[in-house]
Amino acid sequence: MADKITPRSEDYAQWYVDVVRAARLAEYSPVRGSMIIPPNGYELWENMRDGLDGMFKATGHRNAYFPLLIPISFFAREADHVDGFAKECAVVTHHRLMVDADGELIVDPEAKLEEPLVVRPTSETIIWDTYSKWIQSWRDLPILINQWANVVRWEMRTRLFLRTSEFLWQEGHTAHATEEEAVEETRKMLDVYTTFAEEWMAMPVIRGLKTAAERFAGAVDTYCIEALMQDGKSLQAGTSHFLGQNFAKAFDCTFQNRNNELEYVWATSWGVSTRLIGALVMTHGDDKGIVLPPKLAPTQVVLVPILRKDGNEAVLEAARKIEQMLRDAGIRVFLDDREQYRPGWKFTEYEVQGVPIRLALGPRDIENGVVELVRRDSGEKQSVATEGLVETIRKTLDAVQQGLFDRAKAFREVHTNTADDYETFQRIIEEEGGFVLMHWDGTAETEARIKEETKATIRCLPFPGQFEGTEEPGVDPVSGQPSKGRVVFARAY
Repeated sequence: MADKITPRSEDYAQWYVDVVRAARLAEYSPVRGSMIIPPNGYELWENMRDGLDGMFKATGHRNAYFPLLIPISFFAREADHVDGFAKECAVVTHHRLMVDADGELIVDPEAKLEEPLVVRPTSETIIWDTYSKWIQSWRDLPILINQWANVVRWEMRTRLFLRTSEFLWQEGHTAHATEEEAVEETRKMLDVYTTFAEEWMAMPVIRGLKTAAERFAGAVDTYCIEALMQDGKSLQAGTSHFLGQNFAKAFDCTFQNRNNELEYVWATSWGVSTRLIGALVMTHGDDKGIVLPPKLAPTQVVLVPILRKDGNEAVLEAARKIEQMLRDAGIRVFLDDREQYRPGWKFTEYEVQGVPIRLALGPRDIENGVVELVRRDSGEKQSVATEGLVETIRKTLDAVQQGLFDRAKAFREVHTNTADDYETFQRIIEEEGGFVLMHWDGTAETEARIKEETKATIRCLPFPGQFEGTEEPGVDPVSGQPSKGRVVFARAY
């Protein structure tokens, strides 16, 4: 039986950890801040990876792989980059262990590396060193590469999927001949992330630009998608960075343009990680467990035969026919015919694991030509005819997918407020949470003051058309200075 889950209303943070562990998505490892991802979690990540990978390749990107270990000197070449990541870097200094005189296993002091190696926190440095060798002419551009990998960032405060010392991700790194091409690439990949979040994860997002204080270390501009979790906190679900020529200059990556002039290459990088699994849990989960969108669910339909002490063969035969029919239709189905577990136990397990549709089939159902269908998102239960079941399942999966998105969007709309004075802003942030649209004067000083006093940060400068009235000029209620428009504030993960 699944572990007990703390109700969201009692302790949201504990609810989240309980759900992740009860659904067997992840568990803590012996190394502080890192996690083990069992099959349930990894299969979900595989579906995310495959969906995104197809979208990347459809936009002309190819996959490659770069080393895990990076010379420490590479990080020193880009000042903002090293400042941004220095405190999170894990560093390899020796290459051998030995047994000392007391029989203890220790690092061999004679095996010190000539140059320490940084365990990859991100790959801009090693990739741009490589690109400087690959690129000589405009004919070599653009380079559109993505990497699926693990990275290490030595986090002080960790939580499964949301913030761990090691995590899985993809990182795109592209090189371009012009600034315009690079900016277009940056925006294009943000659109890809938006499509994936909303159409695959059923998670509505806000698109926008990060402030200078929040942008990626070494970037000229950082674009992001932000999603609202059920506790009223924002989660940065994906970022796309316009790097300008910063890394090209740091690694002397130049090319001869069409006018036979030498200039620096323009760059982008963009990425999402296993943090998306945490976002999925917190967007759709309930007190019974996770609720998975059908497009990403490893198992879309679970079929549970109701077995008795005798006369089970007819039920199992009918169940196997249904399983094969759904499988032939391309539906991800699992027939749980294990006899050592009772149907009620199985029902609870698949509810915790968020399987979108549960089918139950017993002797009486066979006689009536029906099967019991239960939706995970709503708990709605109905008897449906086995004739035409494939079409019924497809329509139900589509309804679940759309319903999850609509429910999450409605939640976001209810928890998005506008504040015209600082007292109202502080009250909403403290008592209600969610997104708050407020004017900002554009200064780092005001941004830092608000963060210190309320723990709320500017999640993004939203793109036009997402919220009514955000583009109209006004006055920053904190500083009293003019504002070009409202920005999105929230407390965040």
